[in-house]
Amino acid sequence: MIAWPQVGVIYKKELRDAMRDRRAVMSALIMPIVGPVTIAAMLTVIAGWMRQDKPLKMPVQNAERAPNLIEYLKRNSVEIEAATANPEDKVRDGTYDLVLTIPQDYAEDFTEGHTAHLELLVDNSRNKARSSVVRAQRLLRQFSTTLGSLRLLARGVSPSLANPVQIDEVDLSTPEKLAAQLLGSVPIFLLMAVFMAGMYLAIDATAGERERGSLEPLLVNPVTRMSVVIGKWAAGVTATWLGLSVALVGFGFTISRVPLQDLGVKLQLGLSHLGWLLALLIPLSLLASGVQIAMSLYARSFKEAQTYLSLLMILPVVPATVSAISPSDPKAWMMFVPVLAQSNLLSEVMRGEPLKLSWVLAAAVMTVLAAGVCLRIAVALLSKEKIVFGRSSA
Repeated sequence: MIAWPQVGVIYKKELRDAMRDRRAVMSALIMPIVGPVTIAAMLTVIAGWMRQDKPLKMPVQNAERAPNLIEYLKRNSVEIEAATANPEDKVRDGTYDLVLTIPQDYAEDFTEGHTAHLELLVDNSRNKARSSVVRAQRLLRQFSTTLGSLRLLARGVSPSLANPVQIDEVDLSTPEKLAAQLLGSVPIFLLMAVFMAGMYLAIDATAGERERGSLEPLLVNPVTRMSVVIGKWAAGVTATWLGLSVALVGFGFTISRVPLQDLGVKLQLGLSHLGWLLALLIPLSLLASGVQIAMSLYARSFKEAQTYLSLLMILPVVPATVSAISPSDPKAWMMFVPVLAQSNLLSEVMRGEPLKLSWVLAAAVMTVLAAGVCLRIAVALLSKEKIVFGRSSA
């Protein structure tokens, strides 16, 4: 039996205790704040790397051997500078993004109409240099193509004969899909916020109360075990909703402020996006709090409960990380697996794909049922004396 007045009293008591504890408040807000800040910093840095209007600086070794090439690069707004000694080391340590080296036989091969070789020293492990490398490679290819066409024309041959097949790439990706590749970590942070926001409150309301000796006096009162569990669980859900709200507002603000246009993508978290995100995450918040209450009751101590719930964080991180690294279309059977369903559907929302209402409902129903099972387990645990009095001697 659930006595709702008793549930209300316990609920208010847990929230009041949590508000007095700074650690509980920080636990509810730390991940929701860290997520948007991390995404904002990451995208801002990447946008700075990829911004096309910044000048391309190209250190060149032995530039006097290729005056035509140097003049061509300068006309295309490339800032040429003389490379210092040991250019390989400068590229490895990040002093240079790249170095163009002109071999000694370049001028001879160029004059005789042979293939002239250039060396572009790069370090592909450095993401910061990737934009400069791509731009440099594109300009050098354009120079080679232009030079080849001029040589063919000089011999009375149409340049089109050297290019019998031309491939025109048609990019069917939408701005939202491109943004989803860059924002693939957003679902990870949202899922982590759901599982972390109410974690400390759940531990403190169960294992913490038992260690302080206040759980037994609570149960001596004429209150049902179900009412106690529901009250504590509702307080945990409230803390989770607080953290989730902060995370969604933070991501909405971040996405509206980060210069995504420099990355060639466009995305806004509108009301429709937020509505779908809430529809997916609210049922999951019920399950997260239920699991945390049950596991914290089972733990022998506060520290043991922290260990259990820290390991629990693997549950949302693994499927969300897999979806971010190797996105795939969700399948119907996934909707019956809590967390996995939400992870895949969150990625679909970020990609701007329409969601099937039946899938959203199936994921919500299965998640709520799983939350109910966790609450039943918590009630059963709270009915055992060795759980109430501690299991250190068991």
